[in-house]
Amino acid sequence: MELFVDVADQYRDFARYAGTSPCFEEWAEEVAEDEEVLAWIAQLPGIKQQPNLVFAAARWHGVPAPGDYLRLREAILSGVLRETIMARATQTNEAGRLATLTPFLGRLADEPIALLEVGASAGLCLYPDRYSYEWTTPHGAVRAGDGPPLRCRVSGRFPAEVAVPRIAWRGGLDLHPLSVEDDDQMAWLRTLVWPEEDDRRAQLDRAIEVACSDPPHLVAGDLTSDLDDLIDEASAYGPVVVIHSAVIAYLEPPSRADFHDQMLDRVDDGRCRWLSNEGPKVLPQITETGPGAPDDGHPFVLGLDGRAVAWTHGHGSAMTVL
Repeated sequence: MELFVDVADQYRDFARYAGTSPCFEEWAEEVAEDEEVLAWIAQLPGIKQQPNLVFAAARWHGVPAPGDYLRLREAILSGVLRETIMARATQTNEAGRLATLTPFLGRLADEPIALLEVGASAGLCLYPDRYSYEWTTPHGAVRAGDGPPLRCRVSGRFPAEVAVPRIAWRGGLDLHPLSVEDDDQMAWLRTLVWPEEDDRRAQLDRAIEVACSDPPHLVAGDLTSDLDDLIDEASAYGPVVVIHSAVIAYLEPPSRADFHDQMLDRVDDGRCRWLSNEGPKVLPQITETGPGAPDDGHPFVLGLDGRAVAWTHGHGSAMTVL
């Protein structure tokens, strides 16, 4: 889903993306044709116009989902959602994405790594070593790890064995880090999970439990200016691997290109490895290094050190390895 575009186009695009939530699909289609609601949303700052944030704010204020669009419309036009929209952010923390990240993380070093997540939210994706995995391939299942289960359907060049990475240090950078020990912040994370996706909500609860047993080191900062200091801190513990997933889309396009170039410079200087997982239009320089997208609904491209290595489902349930 592309941000910073015409509001109606953004909601139409989201309707195509939100197929696993019939409620959000319908709401987005209705918003895209509702001139009065579009005008209200257009008055928000660009980063605050996104469907995920507006719909989550509506649910936070009691709009039932699944539910009738007219209830959403009434809440939006009343203005009651504005304060929540301005105060909160879309910080969906999808631990399921570890099922697509872990096979590549395990290849990067023979020693324990320092894992650094950009746009970490509550840091729930910093625990690849705390889960068990089952990757279903055309040739049978590949299993690894120990802990709560994560499952992923796989096609393409997937290995017969996967090494789960050992983590010497785990930390993250976020404009507004969330604490797994803050009930209000975790309630907001649960609200960001789409209404019909009870399995994802249960998985989020398990991920919060995992993180609560060993809360991550999270730093408030801007990825465009504060990442180098955290890389330096992490490097004292082992080879640094920088990861991010569904984060760079929240930057304006020129800043995305700058981030891409900065990360390649860090990789070339030997300061870190870089594992990215973003929509194909977000970091097009990476997308262009791989073949065209498969026709199976995988909307993200996984990049290693600036080169495409897989297409992935946005929530980690499927992957095509290149």
